[in-house]
Amino acid sequence: MRRMAAVAAVAAVTLGLAACSSGGDDEATSTSTGTEAGSGGDVEVFTWWAAGSEKLGLDALVGVFETQHPEYTFVNGAVAGGAGSAAKDLLQSRLQANDPPDTFQAHAGKELTDYIDAGQLEDVSALYDDYDLTDVFPPTLLDLLTVDGMIYSIPSNIHRSNMVWANPAVLTEAGLDPAATYDSIEAWFPALDAVQATGKTALSVATTWTQVNLLETILMSDLGPESYNGLWDGTTDWSSTEVTAALTDFEKLMSYTNTDRDGLDWPEATQLVIDGGAAFNVMGDWAVAAFEEQDKVAGTDYIYFPVPGSADLFGFLADSFTLPVGAPNPDGAKAWLDTVGSLEGQTAFNQAKGSIPARTDADPADFSEYQQSAIKAYAQDTIVPSLAHGAAASITVLTAISDATSKFTTGASDLATYQSELAAAAGS
Repeated sequence: MRRMAAVAAVAAVTLGLAACSSGGDDEATSTSTGTEAGSGGDVEVFTWWAAGSEKLGLDALVGVFETQHPEYTFVNGAVAGGAGSAAKDLLQSRLQANDPPDTFQAHAGKELTDYIDAGQLEDVSALYDDYDLTDVFPPTLLDLLTVDGMIYSIPSNIHRSNMVWANPAVLTEAGLDPAATYDSIEAWFPALDAVQATGKTALSVATTWTQVNLLETILMSDLGPESYNGLWDGTTDWSSTEVTAALTDFEKLMSYTNTDRDGLDWPEATQLVIDGGAAFNVMGDWAVAAFEEQDKVAGTDYIYFPVPGSADLFGFLADSFTLPVGAPNPDGAKAWLDTVGSLEGQTAFNQAKGSIPARTDADPADFSEYQQSAIKAYAQDTIVPSLAHGAAASITVLTAISDATSKFTTGASDLATYQSELAAAAGS
């Protein structure tokens, strides 16, 4: 595949450049535009990119880092766990024990609020000038990153959360048109019914965080951008009838899902679609890498489209990196942040991971068919923040919403209780 070939080419160039720079200390200087070569040493980078396309992306980024900053040694602090839940728990323990890594991955946006309020992050706004990032990151992204006039992270990518991935063969077997994209959640239900009638899973989903990802896309679709954003700024009443209607749609969608969902993570739910055991899967666009890694061809082996009713919305999230207060090697962390924000770093990373660069000067021709469509959508669609991935709400709020969702989808609460618990969570 072209994307994987590009990743291999980047890796080969990286290895060649690294070998050329290993001749002696006088050659170990930074090729960065912003950071002079520091004292070197280990740089512990804490992420949840431990497998699959996420690990491929991290490896590609490390290759660029080692080329740009050969005086530093990358130390992989990756912790496996869906959507970073295990990593976040361990990270919080380390931060509270005053044992931070040199830098850690977080979702850009409100997820950083808890760290900022706890005084655990340094303001990195000055690095945006040092690395000339203000001119290459779009203003909408800079607005989402800014908290009280300061920026606390540098994003490595942009992902879209509100995407449907489908198996056209399963749709054809159910008598459906694989080219249909549906105008609303309500218009989608007959197609789900048709698949369910064949005995196959209509909509695959996995553990709680993937269910919250599904929930957010239904809220986006049914409420529209203004009312959806109002859920997070207090202008939309969580107890309103319009929210009740959206939650009713969510409840019905969950009735089409696989019964083993709580024991799976997103790769297994996506694999159900790849293998033909399920028709549809709602997942962020990191899922495209799962299809491409198995040599599946878009339009033939799988199709994709925005969640019905959200075609003109872009569910925004971004992986970003921080500078923790008390980082053992702050110069090394800044060197890593330099690579994360660089054109070379973002191109290599996103070619492997399936996301798109945060930078506007990246060449779309360097990326896959899906990524080119996402680049176009990000430029023209209405940007709305993801709940499940840290852009819309703090970790505290997300945790409470996740707990309420788990209770609801496992039958421990009814719709009215769920809605009241969501309202309480959003106000926490």
